[in-house]
Amino acid sequence: MRVSNFNFRKVMLLIVDAVIISICGVISNFILQVLNFQTGFRSIVETPYVVVSILINVIICIFCLFICGAYNKAWRYFNAKDYLSCLIGMVAGVALSALVLSLRYNSFNYVLPYTLISGGLSVVGVVLFRLIFKRAFIKINDAGAIDVGERTLIVGAGNAGKIILEDIFNAKQDSNNPSKSIFPVGFVDDDRLKQDNVISSVRVLGQTTDIPDICEKENISLIIFAIPSCEEEERKRILDICSKTKCKIKIIPYISKLLFDENEDGTRLLNQVKDIRIEDLLGRPPITFDKSSIKTLVEGKVCMITGGGGSIGSELVRQIAQYNPKRIVIVDIYENNAYDIQQELRLEYGDKVNLDTIIASVRDYDKMEQIFAQERPDLVWHAAAHKHVPLMETVPCEAIKNNIFGTYNVARLAQKYGVKRFVMISTDKAVNPTNVMGATKRCCEMIIQYMSQNTTGTDFVTTRFGNVLGSNGSVIPIFRRQIENGKPITVTHPDIIRYFMTIPEAVSLVLQAASMAKGGEIFVLDMGEPVKITTLAENLCRMYGKIPYKDVEIKFTGLRPGEKLFEELLMDEEGLKQTDNEKIFIGNQIHIDKDKLLHSLDELKECASENDDDEALKLLAEIVPTFNHQTNK
Repeated sequence: MRVSNFNFRKVMLLIVDAVIISICGVISNFILQVLNFQTGFRSIVETPYVVVSILINVIICIFCLFICGAYNKAWRYFNAKDYLSCLIGMVAGVALSALVLSLRYNSFNYVLPYTLISGGLSVVGVVLFRLIFKRAFIKINDAGAIDVGERTLIVGAGNAGKIILEDIFNAKQDSNNPSKSIFPVGFVDDDRLKQDNVISSVRVLGQTTDIPDICEKENISLIIFAIPSCEEEERKRILDICSKTKCKIKIIPYISKLLFDENEDGTRLLNQVKDIRIEDLLGRPPITFDKSSIKTLVEGKVCMITGGGGSIGSELVRQIAQYNPKRIVIVDIYENNAYDIQQELRLEYGDKVNLDTIIASVRDYDKMEQIFAQERPDLVWHAAAHKHVPLMETVPCEAIKNNIFGTYNVARLAQKYGVKRFVMISTDKAVNPTNVMGATKRCCEMIIQYMSQNTTGTDFVTTRFGNVLGSNGSVIPIFRRQIENGKPITVTHPDIIRYFMTIPEAVSLVLQAASMAKGGEIFVLDMGEPVKITTLAENLCRMYGKIPYKDVEIKFTGLRPGEKLFEELLMDEEGLKQTDNEKIFIGNQIHIDKDKLLHSLDELKECASENDDDEALKLLAEIVPTFNHQTNK
């Protein structure tokens, strides 16, 4: 149907050209008669001769236009290059017509006046018609189309792009399909051989570098990235270009993540198109992990996750559930989060996953002992912690109680009840900490190393990583809320940078570390190049189709208490060595003075119980010598 429609439009354009050339011939004859030329040519402009001249002119000009490709382009896609091809075709046609007519009437002098007038008018008429038609009729037609569909640019004119286009056209036949509202305007592709090609009436308009200009010129509102096999760096480059437009951006998953339906003729890609995520712009390939080793670790085991309702803890629960554990025990103080992940797993797995959800605080040693005695976990992932840097600056004793002594409680109970492996979730802020949260997590790392050096039955390990995209309290959810509520985006400093990873990557690291652990290690992840927070905010604005600093204000508020401008490079920690996974490194164990640490912890606990913030900070700095507290006040 689409091919026949396109051929019909070509035939209609050809007929219009023939009419224009014919009318120009009649007008030329009229002009010559009015001017009353006193030449032998007058006999030629009589009606019989004019009809023959017009017929020859039409046939030859149409032929030349066809040879020049004037009918290979849909009208809406005509540009300067195409108008030039029409001009060349018409000039060549007029010249050949003049030659044929001069031979027919044995004198070029007889033909010259008629050729100059009719040829000139025909050239202007044919080219001008295309220009007017595109700017008037096509624009009006498209204006109507906007009401029923978003003007869409497809990035990639390969197989995926063609399938997407096919799905769009098929969707238009289904009134119940929401995809019928997509109106494909054109493709872009970096393959030079595909330039100007027309695929099912939709033209390749240019290369990826032309995306901003094309989007502005063609009034594009939606971009679909349709290159599932694209390498990560190239993907980031193209998405960076797309993010500079005002368009919404949707993306086809990596080819390894595409779902193929063997029961259908072909693959429905349109249903798998998703909104672009900010992690698509990080410019780092997704971290890969050895799932078989994780399965060996988890399968048939009782797995406890403290803080199991949080962003990291809940993803731990999701991924652990995939490996057929004997039982999953979720421990969290916040009942809403714990309930959400409980319901999610029940909806996903039904009775296939044995799940216990317990509301409790890791600060309550007696309650936690009751849980350990009842559940008898084989593996523990300790994700419960206060993590919000500015808030912990205002209540350091609460951070100490929850982070340090919550960890100490759970670690001691893990040893007491014979847990096979204990994994503590740490942060890059524990490296040379400048804030209370980072210092408490560094103290937790020291506790875990102390436990490792003074136990034989449990493997105690730490995993350390940077900022997690989309986690509770991270910048992305905050930026999204600010944009959606029409508020300015607040960034603390124009030059602040951070390392980022996705929640699934962070959790995969935690699981991989647990499978590799022998006890005492601090696992750190090579997270690639750091990301400038200002750039992150600008890209997020563009993903919403808004212009940074124009549609959305970006305000710089100054560094918050305890906040670093540049996080420490994880790879700078002394003694790191590589593992079998090239992205995971292990920090050498640091000897912990048992008596000194335990004495300091007793003093710190007593001080924190009395809520003496100043004294507690002094004691924390003694335990963590690298703690350089910066209030940024």
